[in-house]
Amino acid sequence: MIGGFTIMIAAIYVAVTVITSGDTSQFVYLEETHLPDTFVMAGEVFLMCVVCFLSIKYKKYYAILFSLAGTLPVLWMDLTGRVVEGNTHIRIDTLAAVMYLIVGIVGILICIYASGYMKDYHNHHTDVQDRSNYFLALMFVFLGAMFGLISSDNLGWIYFFWEITSVCSFLMIGYTRTQEAVDNSFRALWMNLLGGCGFAAGLMICNMKFEISNLSELTVMGYAPYLVPATLFAFAALTKSAQFPFSRWLLGAMVAPTPSSALLHSATMVKIGVYMLIRLAPVMKDSLTGVMITVIGGFTFFAASLLAITVSDGKKVLAYSTISNLGLITACAGTGTTEGVWAAVMLVLFHAVSKSLLFQTVGDIENCMHSRDIEDMHGLIIKLPRLAFIMIIGICGMFMAPFGMLVSKWAALKSFVDSGSVWLVIFLVFGSGSTLFYWAKWLGKICTVIHQSFELEDITPRSELVSIFPLTSLIIIMCFAFPWMSGHMIQPILNEAFYTKIPDVIGGSDVIIMMIMVAMVFMIPIGSRFLSIGKNSKMTMSYVAGVNAGDDRHYIDSFGKERALYMSNWYMVDYFGEHKLLKPCIWVSAILVAVMLIVVVGGAF
Repeated sequence: MIGGFTIMIAAIYVAVTVITSGDTSQFVYLEETHLPDTFVMAGEVFLMCVVCFLSIKYKKYYAILFSLAGTLPVLWMDLTGRVVEGNTHIRIDTLAAVMYLIVGIVGILICIYASGYMKDYHNHHTDVQDRSNYFLALMFVFLGAMFGLISSDNLGWIYFFWEITSVCSFLMIGYTRTQEAVDNSFRALWMNLLGGCGFAAGLMICNMKFEISNLSELTVMGYAPYLVPATLFAFAALTKSAQFPFSRWLLGAMVAPTPSSALLHSATMVKIGVYMLIRLAPVMKDSLTGVMITVIGGFTFFAASLLAITVSDGKKVLAYSTISNLGLITACAGTGTTEGVWAAVMLVLFHAVSKSLLFQTVGDIENCMHSRDIEDMHGLIIKLPRLAFIMIIGICGMFMAPFGMLVSKWAALKSFVDSGSVWLVIFLVFGSGSTLFYWAKWLGKICTVIHQSFELEDITPRSELVSIFPLTSLIIIMCFAFPWMSGHMIQPILNEAFYTKIPDVIGGSDVIIMMIMVAMVFMIPIGSRFLSIGKNSKMTMSYVAGVNAGDDRHYIDSFGKERALYMSNWYMVDYFGEHKLLKPCIWVSAILVAVMLIVVVGGAF
């Protein structure tokens, strides 16, 4: 815990220093890079060997091909001296500072949460070998790779850290070593290694054709020749951010313990993809790649939000929600407009905090109730009031005004309208409607109280609350800090990417309205409780077709027998369930990705 807080303080210090300094874009050139370059090459060989060894052990030989296809060409280029010496190696700017805050605060809080969670996890899963120290070590390696990737401007170094995250996610998903965990971990591995192959191809084109080795040189706004490597990097980003057709690896990651899911969804794996797309936004503007990335993201946002309606597993709903929101971020970055980039960065910030909180809370609810099914959370506000209140804040942060996710969608809508695409507007409108539907269902389930409900024992350990309470506070604080964040964190990012005008999304009067709305969230239930004190009130029984047994928890059926009353949400499985919608969505998006690669990359050769 001490080490985690030390990393957090250091990340906050560096981020605040960058954000508050006049020179927000700082590049570092290293005179002597022989030692770090050798370390990077040795690391790539080590990762390749790890993948090959485990692939042979579990007889998943296809993963070896993807690993060799990505690593060997890059090693050949390094060893034969075809790598161009770049002007810079390290880049620390405002976007990097924002990512430092996400990784340093949210990521470290998840690690602290994991230190307590893993004890309870193994108490309930006695069939799983206790390798908690190994699991925690992987989490810190993951965060270290994130810091390295965010800070690097050298494409070769970025590729190395990119591959570390792929292997770390593979090892974390397969933690339990069950057959399901092994299968899901290798699915995540080969999909991300496929993206790594695209990254490696873009890296080689940059060095051997354009003689550049830095990401900052590539992202020159409107320079058409750089579109081919940018397209390959964007393809790699699609795999990392689990966009259709690569979404199944993130869905399969649920088999791992909850801290793994929280980390993958909020502070590490999937955020790398959208981070890279935001970096590439200037070069994708007004290009076919930008159009295709935007369409793929918009389609993913809409399709994943429909699929989230049809499942009741809490972690699976959160997984589809992550894929959906990442689709919206991807679509915003693909537009390359001022409003699009603004919305994308804001969505990254709010999504990271809210989704981390939701995963952690679902994990604690599962430990207390031995279930993470939404249907079993009926009346959670009475059963586990503290966790229910935290869950409500997290859910509100994802879709309800005045929380930032909704405000960011306003900017996304303007970006889509400015792009002139009717389809994108339709995706956003109907996707947002679907989002409202599945979050409102979950929220209603938590708040619906059956008479005579009883409170359960909340066994959440203190170490987990140390993580949950700060995240809950952050969601509320960020509502009021919205204008400051826009001016001091997002505007410099736009300036550094050669955008000029900040979108007029929120003003002073909007902040006042937000404060009133947040106050009402707390005052309405408190006021209702206060007004009911000292008054004689009669509890009205549910109608239940007139056959309520009298205790509001049972009813009399047509045979005169007493049966338990149960109210369930409607999941519409017969209309667009996973068995009907998932495969068509994968095929449609696969065709879109193929068209992008064939037209842009294939047409250039």
